[in-house]
Amino acid sequence: MDILTGSILFKGGWMMVPIILGSMIALALAVERGMLLWKIRLDVVKFTDSVFSFIEKGHFDLAAGACEAASHPIGRVFAAGLARRGDDPSEIERAMEHVGNDEMARLEKHMHIFLIIVGVEPMMGFLGTIIGLIKAFMAWEVAGATVTVESLAGGIYQAMVTTASGLAVAIPYYIIYSLYMGRINTVARDLNHYGEKLSDLLKTNTGKKKK
Repeated sequence: MDILTGSILFKGGWMMVPIILGSMIALALAVERGMLLWKIRLDVVKFTDSVFSFIEKGHFDLAAGACEAASHPIGRVFAAGLARRGDDPSEIERAMEHVGNDEMARLEKHMHIFLIIVGVEPMMGFLGTIIGLIKAFMAWEVAGATVTVESLAGGIYQAMVTTASGLAVAIPYYIIYSLYMGRINTVARDLNHYGEKLSDLLKTNTGKKKK
């Protein structure tokens, strides 16, 4: 941060403290969640086609091995279903649903904090704006007819800097939050869609010889 930037942020007053703190927390969450979502990338269609093919041929051990090797949540959901093959279909679905819920909870962890920061940052900026304008009008009231630009500058600076800072934090992180939630929702749809297919497939193929 150069001297000019530091001076401008300083003029934002004490409201810059929670705004900057919120931006630091949002950055940490963006990096941590981004790394997690990067690690679980998988060609889901290719993976499920492979697992379904193994099951149809009775190669349950190969299907389980493929699930264990997958870093995507669908691998753990499928593994839970395969582990209960031969059980009542409702038990298989319950086991897969339980694991699926755990996986979704892992992906959505702290995302509500992300959303709170995105929503609160502009409001803190607007609060700083009101406080800055109050300071400017109070200075004007005290100075009366002798008011100068210098006496108003402090409040006006705070009004502009806090608003700009709040929006500067909220806008990019809102985009990041939306992208992350889009990815998480895609995972949820895949778990539901392919989980149902696996359940149906296990109903008709558990009688085959294991190889």
